[in-house]
Amino acid sequence: MTYRLGVGAILVNKEKQVFVGQRLDMKDPAWQFPQGGLDAGEAPTDALRRELAEETSITAFTPAACAPKWFTYTFPPTLAKTLWAGKYVGQRQLWHLLHYDGLDAEINIVTDHPEFSAWKWGDFETVVREIVPFKKSLYTQLYAYFSPHI
Repeated sequence: MTYRLGVGAILVNKEKQVFVGQRLDMKDPAWQFPQGGLDAGEAPTDALRRELAEETSITAFTPAACAPKWFTYTFPPTLAKTLWAGKYVGQRQLWHLLHYDGLDAEINIVTDHPEFSAWKWGDFETVVREIVPFKKSLYTQLYAYFSPHI
């Protein structure tokens, strides 16, 4: 089974809320943290900065914690057949907790590489409950690891 390598960002504001975006390609609610793939030869921290800028225009953040391991999740079979032409069964990601140092007005999801149709700040525990079912186990693990660092 082949997993796509990538990174994920849990961005926390001064009120200890996390950033989530509504996926642009989904009609039903599908909120998620910013995430993206590693380009060939790219370091995870470089991919993290690139993905955040591409998806949200966010560049003002301070790294707070990095997960001690890579996390995987598997796509539902129907989704696996369509994403990346069926090349991957899921994703294997290195997750980072970041403190947002900017202003909300600086966040812009209308970028050259849009992924989100809307964004919001939310309670981490609530986000875990609202996530799409196939990512629920991943987000539960992320909550268990990162919530003490917020």
